[in-house]
Amino acid sequence: MLFNLLPRASIAIAAMVSLLAFPPGTTSILAGELQGEQGEAPPQPVKPEHPPARSTNSTADHSKFDALKGPFANGSEVTKACLTCHNEAGHQFMKSIHWTLEYKNQKTGQTLGKHNLVNNFCTNARGNEGMCAMCHASYNWTSANFDFKNQQNIDCLVCHEQTGTYYKVPPTRGNAACSIMFEGLQPIDWMKVAQSVGRPERANCGTCHFNGGGGDGVKHGDLDSSLINPPRELDVHMASKGLNFACSQCHLSKQHIITGSRYDINAKDTEGTGKPGLRRDVATCESCHGGAPHPKTELIGIKLNGHINKVACQTCHIPALARGGVATIVDWDWREAGKVKDGAGFSEENYVQGNGEHRHTYRSIKGSFTYGETWPAKGRTLLPYYAWFDGQMRYTTIDNKFDPAKQPIPINAFSGSYDDPKSRIWPFKRMHTVQPYDKGNNTLVYMHLWGEDKDAYWGNYDFGRAIEVGMKENGKPYSSNTASSKPIPIGRRRTWLLRKSRRSLAANAMPRTDGWRPLRVSTCLGATISNGSIWLAICCLQAHLRA
Repeated sequence: MLFNLLPRASIAIAAMVSLLAFPPGTTSILAGELQGEQGEAPPQPVKPEHPPARSTNSTADHSKFDALKGPFANGSEVTKACLTCHNEAGHQFMKSIHWTLEYKNQKTGQTLGKHNLVNNFCTNARGNEGMCAMCHASYNWTSANFDFKNQQNIDCLVCHEQTGTYYKVPPTRGNAACSIMFEGLQPIDWMKVAQSVGRPERANCGTCHFNGGGGDGVKHGDLDSSLINPPRELDVHMASKGLNFACSQCHLSKQHIITGSRYDINAKDTEGTGKPGLRRDVATCESCHGGAPHPKTELIGIKLNGHINKVACQTCHIPALARGGVATIVDWDWREAGKVKDGAGFSEENYVQGNGEHRHTYRSIKGSFTYGETWPAKGRTLLPYYAWFDGQMRYTTIDNKFDPAKQPIPINAFSGSYDDPKSRIWPFKRMHTVQPYDKGNNTLVYMHLWGEDKDAYWGNYDFGRAIEVGMKENGKPYSSNTASSKPIPIGRRRTWLLRKSRRSLAANAMPRTDGWRPLRVSTCLGATISNGSIWLAICCLQAHLRA
Protein backbone atom coordinates (compact mmCIF):
# COMPACT_ATOMS: atom_id res chain seq x y z
CA MET A 1 0.00 0.00 0.00
CA LEU A 2 1.19 3.45 -0.74
CA PHE A 3 -0.20 6.20 1.33
CA ASN A 4 0.13 9.82 0.36
CA LEU A 5 0.24 12.41 3.11
CA LEU A 6 -0.06 15.46 0.94
CA PRO A 7 -0.01 18.86 2.60
CA ARG A 8 -3.07 20.97 1.91
CA ALA A 9 -1.30 23.43 -0.31
CA SER A 10 -2.64 24.87 -3.51
CA ILE A 11 0.03 23.56 -5.81
CA ALA A 12 -1.33 21.04 -7.90
CA ILE A 13 -0.52 20.22 -11.56
CA ALA A 14 -2.64 17.40 -13.23
CA ALA A 15 -4.99 16.56 -16.14
CA MET A 16 -7.93 18.90 -15.87
CA VAL A 17 -11.38 17.74 -16.88
CA SER A 18 -14.97 18.82 -16.53
CA LEU A 19 -17.53 16.15 -15.78
CA LEU A 20 -20.63 15.38 -17.82
CA ALA A 21 -23.88 14.89 -15.98
CA PHE A 22 -25.62 11.55 -16.48
CA PRO A 23 -28.70 10.18 -14.72
CA PRO A 24 -27.70 8.27 -11.57
CA GLY A 25 -26.80 4.66 -12.11
CA THR A 26 -26.65 4.89 -15.88
CA THR A 27 -23.86 3.62 -18.07
CA SER A 28 -22.52 5.43 -21.09
CA ILE A 29 -21.36 3.07 -23.85
CA LEU A 30 -19.14 4.71 -26.43
CA ALA A 31 -18.06 3.80 -29.89
CA GLY A 32 -14.49 3.07 -30.87
CA GLU A 33 -12.00 0.24 -30.88
CA LEU A 34 -10.49 -0.18 -27.41
CA GLN A 35 -9.76 3.52 -27.32
CA GLY A 36 -11.10 4.68 -23.99
CA GLU A 37 -14.41 6.36 -23.28
CA GLN A 38 -15.93 9.64 -24.33
CA GLY A 39 -17.21 10.17 -20.83
CA GLU A 40 -15.96 13.66 -20.02
CA ALA A 41 -16.08 17.07 -21.54
CA PRO A 42 -12.95 19.18 -22.01
CA PRO A 43 -11.86 21.49 -19.23
CA GLN A 44 -13.97 24.61 -19.47
CA PRO A 45 -13.55 27.89 -17.63
CA VAL A 46 -15.13 27.65 -14.20
CA LYS A 47 -18.02 30.11 -14.33
CA PRO A 48 -20.24 30.56 -11.25
CA GLU A 49 -23.92 31.26 -11.77
CA HIS A 50 -23.53 34.65 -10.13
CA PRO A 51 -19.84 35.55 -10.34
CA PRO A 52 -18.49 38.10 -7.89
CA ALA A 53 -17.68 41.54 -9.17
CA ARG A 54 -14.35 41.76 -10.92
CA SER A 55 -11.58 43.54 -9.09
CA THR A 56 -11.09 47.13 -10.23
CA ASN A 57 -7.80 47.81 -8.48
CA SER A 58 -5.74 47.73 -11.67
CA THR A 59 -3.97 50.92 -12.69
CA ALA A 60 -4.22 50.10 -16.40
CA ASP A 61 -6.98 49.45 -18.92
CA HIS A 62 -5.42 46.86 -21.20
CA SER A 63 -8.11 47.27 -23.84
CA LYS A 64 -6.50 50.62 -24.72
CA PHE A 65 -3.04 49.21 -25.38
CA ASP A 66 -2.12 49.08 -29.07
CA ALA A 67 -0.03 45.96 -28.51
CA LEU A 68 -3.17 44.06 -27.46
CA LYS A 69 -5.39 45.07 -30.37
CA GLY A 70 -4.22 42.09 -32.39
CA PRO A 71 -4.96 40.31 -34.49
CA PHE A 72 -3.71 37.19 -32.72
CA ALA A 73 -3.68 33.71 -34.19
CA ASN A 74 -2.79 31.90 -30.98
CA GLY A 75 -1.77 32.29 -27.37
CA SER A 76 1.94 32.55 -28.10
CA GLU A 77 1.29 35.70 -30.09
CA VAL A 78 -0.58 37.17 -27.12
CA THR A 79 2.37 36.37 -24.87
CA LYS A 80 4.73 38.09 -27.31
CA ALA A 81 2.57 41.20 -27.07
CA CYS A 82 2.50 41.03 -23.25
CA LEU A 83 6.28 40.89 -23.11
CA THR A 84 6.67 44.13 -25.06
CA CYS A 85 5.62 45.99 -21.90
CA HIS A 86 6.26 43.42 -19.17
CA ASN A 87 9.78 42.83 -20.40
CA GLU A 88 11.02 41.16 -17.18
CA ALA A 89 7.96 39.00 -16.52
CA GLY A 90 9.13 36.12 -18.68
CA HIS A 91 12.51 35.87 -16.97
CA GLN A 92 10.85 36.05 -13.56
CA PHE A 93 8.19 33.45 -14.28
CA MET A 94 10.73 30.97 -15.62
CA LYS A 95 12.25 30.80 -12.13
CA SER A 96 8.97 29.78 -10.50
CA ILE A 97 7.84 26.24 -9.72
CA HIS A 98 4.73 26.95 -11.79
CA TRP A 99 7.07 26.90 -14.80
CA THR A 100 9.85 24.48 -13.88
CA LEU A 101 7.62 21.95 -12.07
CA GLU A 102 10.72 21.13 -10.05
CA TYR A 103 11.69 21.84 -6.47
CA LYS A 104 14.97 20.99 -4.74
CA ASN A 105 14.34 20.38 -1.06
CA GLN A 106 17.47 21.61 0.68
CA LYS A 107 16.57 19.79 3.90
CA THR A 108 16.11 16.31 2.43
CA GLY A 109 18.14 16.62 -0.78
CA GLN A 110 15.21 15.28 -2.81
CA THR A 111 14.38 16.69 -6.24
CA LEU A 112 10.60 17.03 -6.23
CA GLY A 113 7.91 18.68 -8.30
CA LYS A 114 5.37 17.35 -10.79
CA HIS A 115 8.09 16.87 -13.38
CA ASN A 116 9.58 14.10 -11.22
CA LEU A 117 7.11 12.67 -8.71
CA VAL A 118 4.63 9.85 -9.04
CA ASN A 119 1.30 10.53 -7.31
CA ASN A 120 -1.65 8.33 -6.45
CA PHE A 121 -4.17 10.04 -8.71
CA CYS A 122 -3.33 10.06 -12.45
CA THR A 123 0.11 8.77 -11.39
CA ASN A 124 2.66 10.80 -13.40
CA ALA A 125 2.79 13.94 -15.50
CA ARG A 126 6.22 13.04 -16.86
CA GLY A 127 5.82 11.36 -20.22
CA ASN A 128 2.18 12.47 -20.42
CA GLU A 129 2.86 16.12 -21.19
CA GLY A 130 0.42 16.02 -24.09
CA MET A 131 -2.42 15.94 -21.56
CA CYS A 132 -0.94 17.16 -18.28
CA ALA A 133 0.44 20.33 -19.90
CA MET A 134 -3.14 21.62 -19.81
CA CYS A 135 -2.38 22.53 -16.20
CA HIS A 136 0.99 24.05 -17.01
CA ALA A 137 1.15 27.76 -17.83
CA SER A 138 2.63 27.05 -21.25
CA TYR A 139 2.00 26.48 -24.91
CA ASN A 140 3.47 23.82 -27.20
CA TRP A 141 4.61 21.37 -24.51
CA THR A 142 4.18 18.20 -26.52
CA SER A 143 7.07 16.08 -25.26
CA ALA A 144 10.12 15.94 -23.00
CA ASN A 145 11.93 18.12 -25.54
CA PHE A 146 9.94 21.21 -24.55
CA ASP A 147 11.92 24.47 -24.75
CA PHE A 148 11.74 25.91 -21.23
CA LYS A 149 13.88 28.89 -22.28
CA ASN A 150 11.49 30.23 -24.93
CA GLN A 151 9.44 33.01 -23.30
CA GLN A 152 6.76 32.81 -25.99
CA ASN A 153 5.91 29.34 -24.68
CA ILE A 154 4.58 30.98 -21.49
CA ASP A 155 0.80 31.15 -21.15
CA CYS A 156 0.01 34.52 -19.54
CA LEU A 157 -3.73 34.18 -20.08
CA VAL A 158 -4.43 31.16 -17.90
CA CYS A 159 -3.52 33.21 -14.82
CA HIS A 160 -4.59 36.69 -15.91
CA GLU A 161 -7.53 36.70 -18.33
CA GLN A 162 -10.85 37.79 -16.82
CA THR A 163 -13.56 37.00 -19.40
CA GLY A 164 -14.13 33.43 -18.27
CA THR A 165 -14.13 32.32 -21.92
CA TYR A 166 -10.51 31.21 -22.18
CA TYR A 167 -9.78 27.50 -22.02
CA LYS A 168 -6.88 25.14 -22.62
CA VAL A 169 -6.82 21.96 -24.66
CA PRO A 170 -4.09 19.32 -24.87
CA PRO A 171 -1.16 20.34 -27.06
CA THR A 172 -1.27 16.89 -28.67
CA ARG A 173 -4.28 15.07 -30.03
CA GLY A 174 -4.21 11.80 -28.10
CA ASN A 175 -6.01 8.67 -29.21
CA ALA A 176 -9.34 8.96 -30.97
CA ALA A 177 -11.67 8.41 -28.03
CA CYS A 178 -9.78 10.99 -25.96
CA SER A 179 -9.43 13.64 -28.62
CA ILE A 180 -13.18 13.64 -29.24
CA MET A 181 -13.63 15.25 -25.81
CA PHE A 182 -12.13 18.45 -27.18
CA GLU A 183 -14.08 18.77 -30.40
CA GLY A 184 -16.77 21.36 -31.04
CA LEU A 185 -15.44 24.05 -28.70
CA GLN A 186 -16.17 27.68 -29.45
CA PRO A 187 -13.08 29.43 -30.84
CA ILE A 188 -11.23 31.71 -28.46
CA ASP A 189 -11.47 35.45 -29.14
CA TRP A 190 -7.78 36.11 -28.58
CA MET A 191 -8.06 39.89 -28.67
CA LYS A 192 -10.93 39.89 -26.18
CA VAL A 193 -9.18 37.67 -23.64
CA ALA A 194 -5.88 39.54 -24.09
CA GLN A 195 -7.49 42.89 -23.37
CA SER A 196 -9.27 41.56 -20.27
CA VAL A 197 -6.15 40.69 -18.30
CA GLY A 198 -5.75 41.67 -14.66
CA ARG A 199 -4.60 40.27 -11.37
CA PRO A 200 -5.42 36.58 -10.90
CA GLU A 201 -8.84 35.91 -9.42
CA ARG A 202 -10.08 32.73 -7.75
CA ALA A 203 -11.31 31.31 -11.04
CA ASN A 204 -7.87 31.70 -12.60
CA CYS A 205 -6.11 29.75 -9.87
CA GLY A 206 -8.98 27.28 -9.73
CA THR A 207 -8.65 26.39 -13.41
CA CYS A 208 -5.80 24.12 -12.33
CA HIS A 209 -5.86 23.89 -8.56
CA PHE A 210 -9.57 23.14 -8.18
CA ASN A 211 -9.23 20.39 -10.80
CA GLY A 212 -6.02 18.75 -9.56
CA GLY A 213 -5.97 14.97 -9.77
CA GLY A 214 -8.37 14.71 -12.70
CA GLY A 215 -11.51 16.65 -11.87
CA ASP A 216 -13.33 19.17 -9.70
CA GLY A 217 -12.36 18.69 -6.05
CA VAL A 218 -10.77 15.30 -6.75
CA LYS A 219 -7.48 15.87 -4.96
CA HIS A 220 -7.60 18.30 -2.08
CA GLY A 221 -10.95 18.12 -0.35
CA ASP A 222 -10.97 21.85 0.39
CA LEU A 223 -10.15 23.31 -3.03
CA ASP A 224 -12.92 23.06 -5.62
CA SER A 225 -15.28 25.12 -7.75
CA SER A 226 -17.49 25.96 -4.76
CA LEU A 227 -14.85 28.58 -3.89
CA ILE A 228 -15.54 30.59 -7.03
CA ASN A 229 -18.50 32.21 -5.33
CA PRO A 230 -18.65 30.80 -1.79
CA PRO A 231 -21.00 31.80 1.02
CA ARG A 232 -19.44 32.98 4.28
CA GLU A 233 -20.21 29.72 6.07
CA LEU A 234 -18.05 27.89 3.51
CA ASP A 235 -15.10 30.28 3.46
CA VAL A 236 -14.88 33.37 5.62
CA HIS A 237 -12.03 34.84 3.57
CA MET A 238 -13.28 34.16 0.03
CA ALA A 239 -16.99 34.80 0.58
CA SER A 240 -18.05 36.94 -2.37
CA LYS A 241 -20.39 38.96 -0.12
CA GLY A 242 -17.73 39.28 2.55
CA LEU A 243 -13.97 39.81 2.31
CA ASN A 244 -13.99 38.41 -1.25
CA PHE A 245 -10.31 37.51 -1.13
CA ALA A 246 -8.51 36.21 -4.18
CA CYS A 247 -6.01 33.41 -3.56
CA SER A 248 -3.21 35.92 -4.03
CA GLN A 249 -4.36 37.89 -0.98
CA CYS A 250 -2.58 35.28 1.15
CA HIS A 251 -0.36 33.66 -1.46
CA LEU A 252 1.54 36.83 -2.13
CA SER A 253 4.04 36.99 -4.95
CA LYS A 254 7.27 38.75 -5.65
CA GLN A 255 8.49 38.71 -9.22
CA HIS A 256 6.16 35.79 -9.98
CA ILE A 257 7.49 33.68 -7.08
CA ILE A 258 4.41 32.81 -5.03
CA THR A 259 4.49 32.11 -1.30
CA GLY A 260 3.41 28.76 0.07
CA SER A 261 4.99 25.39 -0.64
CA ARG A 262 3.57 21.90 -0.35
CA TYR A 263 7.11 20.54 -0.35
CA ASP A 264 8.50 22.58 2.56
CA ILE A 265 5.69 23.67 4.83
CA ASN A 266 6.00 26.07 7.72
CA ALA A 267 4.04 23.98 10.21
CA LYS A 268 4.61 26.39 13.08
CA ASP A 269 5.12 30.04 12.22
CA THR A 270 6.58 31.79 15.23
CA GLU A 271 7.40 35.04 13.46
CA GLY A 272 3.82 36.20 13.02
CA THR A 273 2.85 39.34 11.17
CA GLY A 274 5.28 41.32 9.09
CA LYS A 275 6.23 44.87 10.01
CA PRO A 276 5.47 46.88 8.02
CA GLY A 277 3.03 45.25 5.60
CA LEU A 278 2.31 41.62 4.84
CA ARG A 279 5.14 39.14 4.79
CA ARG A 280 6.08 37.77 1.39
CA ASP A 281 8.03 34.73 2.53
CA VAL A 282 5.16 32.54 3.78
CA ALA A 283 1.42 32.03 3.39
CA THR A 284 0.57 31.11 6.97
CA CYS A 285 -2.38 32.10 9.14
CA GLU A 286 0.03 33.67 11.61
CA SER A 287 1.57 35.95 8.96
CA CYS A 288 -1.72 37.88 8.93
CA HIS A 289 -3.42 37.05 12.25
CA GLY A 290 -0.34 36.89 14.46
CA GLY A 291 0.60 34.34 17.10
CA ALA A 292 -2.27 35.19 19.48
CA PRO A 293 -5.30 35.68 17.20
CA HIS A 294 -8.08 35.17 19.74
CA PRO A 295 -9.41 38.04 21.86
CA LYS A 296 -7.53 38.45 25.12
CA THR A 297 -10.49 40.13 26.82
CA GLU A 298 -12.22 36.84 27.62
CA LEU A 299 -11.05 33.66 29.28
CA ILE A 300 -11.91 31.51 26.24
CA GLY A 301 -9.73 33.65 24.01
CA ILE A 302 -6.82 33.40 26.41
CA LYS A 303 -7.23 29.61 26.62
CA LEU A 304 -7.44 29.27 22.81
CA ASN A 305 -4.28 31.32 22.38
CA GLY A 306 -2.63 28.87 24.72
CA HIS A 307 -3.35 26.06 22.25
CA ILE A 308 -1.57 27.75 19.33
CA ASN A 309 1.72 26.22 20.39
CA LYS A 310 0.48 22.68 19.79
CA VAL A 311 -2.57 22.94 17.51
CA ALA A 312 -2.52 24.33 13.97
CA CYS A 313 -5.17 26.92 13.12
CA GLN A 314 -6.56 24.61 10.41
CA THR A 315 -7.24 21.85 12.93
CA CYS A 316 -10.09 23.84 14.45
CA HIS A 317 -11.08 25.97 11.49
CA ILE A 318 -11.32 23.14 8.91
CA PRO A 319 -13.49 20.74 10.94
CA ALA A 320 -14.66 18.76 7.91
CA LEU A 321 -13.73 18.25 4.26
CA ALA A 322 -15.55 18.82 0.96
CA ARG A 323 -18.21 21.05 2.52
CA GLY A 324 -19.26 23.05 -0.54
CA GLY A 325 -21.34 20.46 -2.37
CA VAL A 326 -18.39 19.13 -4.39
CA ALA A 327 -17.22 15.66 -3.36
CA THR A 328 -13.59 14.56 -3.25
CA ILE A 329 -12.14 11.17 -4.18
CA VAL A 330 -10.91 9.11 -1.22
CA ASP A 331 -10.24 5.78 -2.95
CA TRP A 332 -9.05 5.03 -6.49
CA ASP A 333 -8.62 1.49 -7.85
CA TRP A 334 -6.61 1.25 -11.07
CA ARG A 335 -7.03 -2.54 -11.08
CA GLU A 336 -10.50 -2.21 -12.48
CA ALA A 337 -9.45 -0.08 -15.44
CA GLY A 338 -9.63 -1.56 -18.93
CA LYS A 339 -13.16 -2.98 -18.98
CA VAL A 340 -14.93 -2.63 -22.31
CA LYS A 341 -18.42 -3.08 -23.70
CA ASP A 342 -18.82 -3.98 -27.34
CA GLY A 343 -15.13 -3.27 -27.82
CA ALA A 344 -15.34 0.25 -26.41
CA GLY A 345 -14.59 1.93 -23.13
CA PHE A 346 -17.40 3.29 -21.00
CA SER A 347 -18.09 5.27 -17.85
CA GLU A 348 -20.57 5.07 -15.00
CA GLU A 349 -21.89 7.82 -12.73
CA ASN A 350 -23.35 6.33 -9.58
CA TYR A 351 -22.61 9.12 -7.09
CA VAL A 352 -24.67 12.29 -6.75
CA GLN A 353 -22.79 14.93 -4.78
CA GLY A 354 -24.27 17.62 -2.58
CA ASN A 355 -24.80 20.17 -5.35
CA GLY A 356 -26.77 17.63 -7.40
CA GLU A 357 -24.10 16.87 -9.99
CA HIS A 358 -23.31 13.27 -10.88
CA ARG A 359 -19.74 12.00 -10.52
CA HIS A 360 -17.93 9.18 -12.25
CA THR A 361 -17.62 6.04 -10.14
CA TYR A 362 -16.01 4.13 -12.99
CA ARG A 363 -14.05 4.99 -16.13
CA SER A 364 -12.41 2.46 -18.40
CA ILE A 365 -9.28 4.59 -18.68
CA LYS A 366 -8.85 5.08 -14.92
CA GLY A 367 -10.69 2.44 -12.92
CA SER A 368 -13.14 2.89 -10.05
CA PHE A 369 -13.55 5.75 -7.57
CA THR A 370 -15.05 6.22 -4.12
CA TYR A 371 -16.09 9.70 -2.98
CA GLY A 372 -16.43 11.46 0.32
CA GLU A 373 -17.93 14.81 1.32
CA THR A 374 -19.60 16.67 4.13
CA TRP A 375 -23.23 17.34 3.27
CA PRO A 376 -25.57 17.12 6.30
CA ALA A 377 -28.74 17.04 4.19
CA LYS A 378 -27.62 13.70 2.80
CA GLY A 379 -26.15 12.48 6.08
CA ARG A 380 -22.59 12.61 4.79
CA THR A 381 -19.55 13.63 6.81
CA LEU A 382 -15.88 13.51 5.82
CA LEU A 383 -13.61 14.25 8.74
CA PRO A 384 -9.88 14.95 8.51
CA TYR A 385 -7.15 12.63 9.76
CA TYR A 386 -5.15 14.28 12.55
CA ALA A 387 -1.44 13.86 13.24
CA TRP A 388 1.60 15.62 14.67
CA PHE A 389 3.39 17.37 11.81
CA ASP A 390 6.67 19.27 11.68
CA GLY A 391 6.17 20.54 8.12
CA GLN A 392 8.61 18.22 6.39
CA MET A 393 7.43 15.77 3.73
CA ARG A 394 9.58 12.84 2.57
CA TYR A 395 8.48 11.46 -0.76
CA THR A 396 8.71 7.99 -2.26
CA THR A 397 10.16 8.87 -5.66
CA ILE A 398 10.61 6.82 -8.81
CA ASP A 399 14.16 5.97 -7.65
CA ASN A 400 13.27 4.77 -4.13
CA LYS A 401 12.94 1.05 -3.43
CA PHE A 402 10.43 -0.23 -0.89
CA ASP A 403 9.31 -3.51 0.64
CA PRO A 404 5.83 -4.39 -0.68
CA ALA A 405 5.29 -6.58 2.38
CA LYS A 406 5.21 -3.46 4.51
CA GLN A 407 2.04 -2.06 3.04
CA PRO A 408 0.74 0.56 3.15
CA ILE A 409 3.68 2.29 1.47
CA PRO A 410 3.81 6.04 2.21
CA ILE A 411 4.03 7.89 -1.08
CA ASN A 412 4.73 11.03 0.96
CA ALA A 413 5.63 10.35 4.56
CA PHE A 414 5.99 13.04 7.20
CA SER A 415 7.27 13.33 10.73
CA GLY A 416 6.27 15.05 13.92
CA SER A 417 5.70 14.37 17.60
CA TYR A 418 4.38 15.94 20.79
CA ASP A 419 7.93 16.37 22.07
CA ASP A 420 9.09 18.21 18.95
CA PRO A 421 8.84 22.00 19.48
CA LYS A 422 8.37 22.49 15.71
CA SER A 423 5.38 20.14 15.50
CA ARG A 424 1.68 20.82 15.88
CA ILE A 425 -1.48 18.78 15.35
CA TRP A 426 -2.58 19.19 11.73
CA PRO A 427 -5.60 17.96 9.72
CA PHE A 428 -5.02 15.79 6.65
CA LYS A 429 -7.11 14.33 3.86
CA ARG A 430 -6.45 10.61 3.48
CA MET A 431 -6.27 9.25 -0.08
CA HIS A 432 -6.12 5.53 -0.95
CA THR A 433 -5.11 4.21 -4.35
CA VAL A 434 -4.29 0.87 -5.94
CA GLN A 435 -1.84 1.28 -8.81
CA PRO A 436 0.91 -0.71 -10.59
CA TYR A 437 4.54 -0.94 -9.51
CA ASP A 438 7.64 -2.76 -10.74
CA LYS A 439 7.60 -6.12 -8.98
CA GLY A 440 11.21 -6.90 -9.89
CA ASN A 441 12.78 -3.64 -8.71
CA ASN A 442 10.15 -2.77 -6.08
CA THR A 443 9.80 0.80 -7.32
CA LEU A 444 7.03 3.03 -8.54
CA VAL A 445 6.58 3.29 -12.30
CA TYR A 446 6.00 5.93 -14.94
CA MET A 447 3.00 4.99 -17.09
CA HIS A 448 2.59 6.19 -20.67
CA LEU A 449 -1.10 7.11 -20.50
CA TRP A 450 -1.71 9.83 -23.10
CA GLY A 451 -0.62 9.76 -26.71
CA GLU A 452 -1.52 9.10 -30.31
CA ASP A 453 0.65 5.99 -30.44
CA LYS A 454 -0.28 2.35 -29.91
CA ASP A 455 1.59 2.16 -26.60
CA ALA A 456 -0.54 4.73 -24.72
CA TYR A 457 -2.77 3.10 -22.08
CA TRP A 458 -5.59 5.53 -22.83
CA GLY A 459 -5.93 3.84 -26.18
CA ASN A 460 -4.96 0.19 -25.75
CA TYR A 461 -5.65 -0.62 -22.06
CA ASP A 462 -2.37 -2.52 -21.85
CA PHE A 463 -0.63 -1.70 -18.57
CA GLY A 464 2.44 -3.71 -19.49
CA ARG A 465 3.17 -1.80 -22.68
CA ALA A 466 2.29 1.54 -21.09
CA ILE A 467 4.70 0.96 -18.20
CA GLU A 468 7.50 -0.43 -20.35
CA VAL A 469 7.38 2.58 -22.67
CA GLY A 470 6.97 5.06 -19.80
CA MET A 471 10.03 3.75 -18.01
CA LYS A 472 12.16 3.41 -21.13
CA GLU A 473 11.41 6.90 -22.43
CA ASN A 474 12.46 8.37 -19.08
CA GLY A 475 15.60 6.28 -18.70
CA LYS A 476 14.39 4.25 -15.72
CA PRO A 477 15.15 0.53 -15.20
CA TYR A 478 12.23 -1.83 -15.62
CA SER A 479 12.47 -5.48 -14.62
CA SER A 480 10.48 -7.09 -17.42
CA ASN A 481 9.74 -6.54 -21.10
CA THR A 482 6.99 -9.14 -21.24
CA ALA A 483 4.30 -7.48 -19.19
CA SER A 484 0.96 -7.48 -20.92
CA SER A 485 -2.69 -6.98 -20.12
CA LYS A 486 -5.59 -6.91 -22.47
CA PRO A 487 -8.93 -5.06 -22.29
CA ILE A 488 -11.46 -6.96 -20.24
CA PRO A 489 -14.88 -7.56 -21.79
CA ILE A 490 -17.64 -7.19 -19.22
CA GLY A 491 -18.64 -10.60 -17.91
CA ARG A 492 -15.13 -12.11 -17.97
CA ARG A 493 -13.51 -11.37 -14.63
CA ARG A 494 -10.40 -12.51 -12.79
CA THR A 495 -10.34 -12.69 -9.01
CA TRP A 496 -7.95 -10.81 -6.74
CA LEU A 497 -8.02 -11.83 -3.11
CA LEU A 498 -7.55 -9.26 -0.39
CA ARG A 499 -5.89 -10.11 2.92
CA LYS A 500 -7.13 -7.11 4.87
CA SER A 501 -9.52 -4.45 3.75
CA ARG A 502 -12.11 -1.96 4.87
CA ARG A 503 -14.30 -3.07 2.02
CA SER A 504 -14.58 -6.17 -0.11
CA LEU A 505 -12.37 -6.11 -3.18
CA ALA A 506 -12.71 -9.76 -4.11
CA ALA A 507 -13.51 -10.52 -7.74
CA ASN A 508 -11.99 -7.31 -9.09
CA ALA A 509 -11.44 -7.52 -12.82
CA MET A 510 -7.73 -7.34 -13.52
CA PRO A 511 -5.65 -9.24 -16.06
CA ARG A 512 -2.74 -11.25 -14.72
CA THR A 513 0.54 -9.43 -15.04
CA ASP A 514 4.12 -10.34 -15.69
CA GLY A 515 6.80 -7.83 -14.80
CA TRP A 516 4.65 -5.31 -13.00
CA ARG A 517 2.28 -5.56 -10.08
CA PRO A 518 -0.64 -3.58 -8.83
CA LEU A 519 0.32 -1.27 -5.99
CA ARG A 520 -2.35 -0.46 -3.44
CA VAL A 521 -2.12 3.03 -2.09
CA SER A 522 -4.00 2.94 1.17
CA THR A 523 -3.60 2.95 4.93
CA CYS A 524 -5.94 0.09 5.62
CA LEU A 525 -5.65 -2.33 2.72
CA GLY A 526 -3.24 -5.24 2.69
CA ALA A 527 -1.54 -6.98 -0.22
CA THR A 528 -3.83 -8.35 -2.88
CA ILE A 529 -2.32 -11.57 -4.19
CA SER A 530 -3.26 -13.64 -7.23
CA ASN A 531 -1.17 -15.58 -9.73
CA GLY A 532 2.02 -14.13 -8.27
CA SER A 533 1.02 -10.53 -8.95
CA ILE A 534 0.48 -7.90 -6.28
CA TRP A 535 -1.25 -4.53 -6.16
CA LEU A 536 0.57 -2.26 -3.77
CA ALA A 537 -1.48 0.03 -1.58
CA ILE A 538 -0.56 3.72 -1.40
CA CYS A 539 -2.06 6.26 0.93
CA CYS A 540 -1.86 10.02 0.61
CA LEU A 541 -2.54 12.40 3.45
CA GLN A 542 -2.94 16.01 2.41
CA ALA A 543 -2.24 18.60 5.07
CA HIS A 544 -4.66 21.51 5.05
CA LEU A 545 -2.94 24.85 4.64
CA ARG A 546 -6.01 27.02 4.12
CA ALA A 547 -8.54 27.89 6.79
